[in-house]
Amino acid sequence: MNIFILNSGRCGSTTFMQACLHIDNYSAAHESLVKQTGAARLNYPAWHIESDNRLAWLLGRLEQSYGKNAFYVHLSRDIERTAASFERRYDYGIMKAYREGILLDDQAATPAKDLALDYLHTVESNIQLFLKDKDYMPFRLEQAKTDFQQFWQRIGAKGNLEAALAQWDINHNASA
Repeated sequence: MNIFILNSGRCGSTTFMQACLHIDNYSAAHESLVKQTGAARLNYPAWHIESDNRLAWLLGRLEQSYGKNAFYVHLSRDIERTAASFERRYDYGIMKAYREGILLDDQAATPAKDLALDYLHTVESNIQLFLKDKDYMPFRLEQAKTDFQQFWQRIGAKGNLEAALAQWDINHNASA
């Protein structure tokens, strides 16, 4: 069984993967195939957990490749805090790509917070629509340790749960 951690980014996806590295019966990675194209982009090994916020833009292809034959986690965080984190990344990464490539706002006319909120509403609605007929688990960063224990049980994880939970005490990939 493959597991996909669908998310907007800036919501704990790196920490989620650090916790998953303590699972023995699955491989786990964060953004492991981002540089691939075509069929290789979604060619994950069996019994693999993948977290990649870019999957929110590939949901049609994810449906064709895995559909209901995977388990999904919808990782999210308080929208205001997530937007604030993206505001600090206004000039690079997904914010720059969204502003210049999707919205064609290359003159940066949209205020950073408005852009971040628009991006988040777009990605969250894409994920919610994709998951409407799927087996999935909502996962909130604000209750990560509780939700991760539930996730561990739902996937039948084997490994070091205590070490996995300890990862949630570390601020991985924090925004400056």
